[in-house]
Amino acid sequence: MSAQDHSHHAARQAYSKRNVWSGFLFGIGLVAFIDETVFHQLLHWHHFYDKSTTNIGLVSDGLFHAFSWFATIGSLFLFADLRRRNALWLTRWWGGVLLGGGVFQLYDGTIQHKLMRIHQIRYNVEILPYDLTWIIIAAAMLLLGMFLIDRTKPGSHLRGGNAPNES
Repeated sequence: MSAQDHSHHAARQAYSKRNVWSGFLFGIGLVAFIDETVFHQLLHWHHFYDKSTTNIGLVSDGLFHAFSWFATIGSLFLFADLRRRNALWLTRWWGGVLLGGGVFQLYDGTIQHKLMRIHQIRYNVEILPYDLTWIIIAAAMLLLGMFLIDRTKPGSHLRGGNAPNES
C-alpha cells in the first residue's frame, strides 16, 4: 500500500462513525422525501397528521417536508466534509443510508401507523398487504444497512471484509 493509500485508509478509519451518521441522516431524509412526495402529494393517500382537518394535515405535511429537507442538507454537509478530508467511505456511507431509511420506515410503519395512529398508509382498503410491504421493505433496508456497516467496521479488512483501497 502506498503512503497516499495508507493516509486515505487512516482518514476513513478515523471518520468511520461520521460516514455512518452522514448516510443515516441522508437515508432518513431520502425515505421521508419519497414518503411525502409519493404518498402525501401525488397519491393523496394520507397526511403526516390525519386526526384533524385537511388544513392541519397540509401544515403537518409541510413540517414533515421541512424535517426531511433539514436531515438531507445536514447529511450533505457531513458528506462534503468527509470528501474534503479524503475520508469518504462509500460502502459504509451506503450502509448508513439503508440503516437510516430502514429505521425511518420501521418507525413510521409501527409507531406512527399502529401505536400513535396519526395516519395509515391508505384508508378504506384492506390495510394488511400495505403494512406487510411497508415493514418488509423497512426490515430489508435495515438488514442490508447493518450488513454493510458491519462489513466495513474499522479493521474488518483484516478479516477479508473490506479492501483498503475500496472507496
